[in-house]
Amino acid sequence: MRLQNKVVIVTGATAGIGGAIATACIREGAKVLVHGINESEGKTLIAKLGDNAKLFLADLFDPNSPKLIVESAISHFGKIDGLVNNAALVERSTLDAETPESIERTLQVNLKAPFFLIQAAYKELVKNKGSVLNIGSVNAYAGESTLLAYSISKGAMQTMTRNLANAQGVNGVRVNQINPGWVLTEREDRDQVKKGLEPGWHQRLEREAIPSGAMTTSAQMGEAAIYWLSDESKPFTGSVVDLEQFSIIGRNPEKL
Repeated sequence: MRLQNKVVIVTGATAGIGGAIATACIREGAKVLVHGINESEGKTLIAKLGDNAKLFLADLFDPNSPKLIVESAISHFGKIDGLVNNAALVERSTLDAETPESIERTLQVNLKAPFFLIQAAYKELVKNKGSVLNIGSVNAYAGESTLLAYSISKGAMQTMTRNLANAQGVNGVRVNQINPGWVLTEREDRDQVKKGLEPGWHQRLEREAIPSGAMTTSAQMGEAAIYWLSDESKPFTGSVVDLEQFSIIGRNPEKL
């Protein structure tokens, strides 16, 4: 029970990586505020997780959402020990296709909302010597050419993580980040089929794409998150850890 008596907020947690993180947190003894926008998915997950999980629906396009999410966690559970900024907008975009509105949408959800969630939860995090875990992406280093705005937002999140870690370490608040690579989530499976791949496509990938022979799963991301939310990772802060099946830096582009 590595998170016994801790209260954790997980955004974008009704499915995918966020859902796996929430599930792992509950198993390790935490109480979890599950944030999301899909009510049906959220209710299904909460029914599985039990009384220690509460669902809060909020659209992160709304600048008031961070404050409301934090208030809900305190109202339900009385405190906040951990915050996982997992929610993200992933839209295909390139230089010629971006508009002021489209890039603002991505930055609002992927960067501004996480920042203001940290700000809103700050007093609780200081009081409880809490931990922030930002869920970034290996796209932070340069990114796919068709994920321009998303890559920009994750690069900025990486800088935000390190900046806040440097500033808040003396207050006992730790801020770390994990950068998932290619993960087999429900959304990824649906998206690849929509793009024309046959169902079960992930079982036919070349080893150059997935050296281990199997795609990384949401559950594996959930397990990785527990370390950074637990006291086991004290006193480390400002860490940015790539969770991919190969080294991103130095990777041969021909193997991507």
